[in-house]
Amino acid sequence: MRVQRPQAQQPTPPTPPFNAQAARRLRTALAMGPEHVAYGMRASFGLPHVTPDLVIAWERGIAAPSTPEVTALAGVLWCSPGELIGAPRTLREHRVARGLAPEDVARAVGLELLAYIRMEEAAQWRGTDRQSAALADVLELSLPDVITVSGRDGRLGELLRSAVTTRWQAYVRPVCKLLPLDRRPVEDVLQEMHTDYQGQMVATLSWGTAVAAADAGEGGRDYLDRIVEHFWSTVERNTG
Repeated sequence: MRVQRPQAQQPTPPTPPFNAQAARRLRTALAMGPEHVAYGMRASFGLPHVTPDLVIAWERGIAAPSTPEVTALAGVLWCSPGELIGAPRTLREHRVARGLAPEDVARAVGLELLAYIRMEEAAQWRGTDRQSAALADVLELSLPDVITVSGRDGRLGELLRSAVTTRWQAYVRPVCKLLPLDRRPVEDVLQEMHTDYQGQMVATLSWGTAVAAADAGEGGRDYLDRIVEHFWSTVERNTG
């Protein structure tokens, strides 16, 4: 008697970041009820499992639609998939937000389809400078977006935290090596961020009450947690 081995389950693809408020707002603007949306997704896009309750769950943030469901929902609501997606971060999320197929992006950047798909699955872009420029063009990526999809955010955060907590001058070169930015703007941004952070730490030591010092310390920790965001906003302000 042969014993059948259980088949390995395929990993569930990650869902794109869904903007639940936008979905509800767009539906309301069209004077549609959840039942109308569910019917449209079943009838026009072949998704028989979509019910009004599921649509409501999406809008309340209880559940998140898959990529095919987001595409179908956008079709029913007469909008682009990008309008239903929160701020995309991964390579795949940016592609879905633009309503493009993997083949479209692979062709535009000059990659074999399988090579591009592997980068999406690994959530890490590994193209050349020329391919990165083509990727930024087809997906309308900003420089921070390119750094994020390339997986360099983590390293950038490490350098920035060290720069604001120690001697910022020692981290100008490593940051310039990581990013396609000129040295002078990087120097100005790191010096400004170092001053901001150290100012918060001085306040922590000088404020009279324990509660005030704790609040300042919490502000310093929040600054470090959002260090990459602070960096890009400061770059934009100084170079804009």
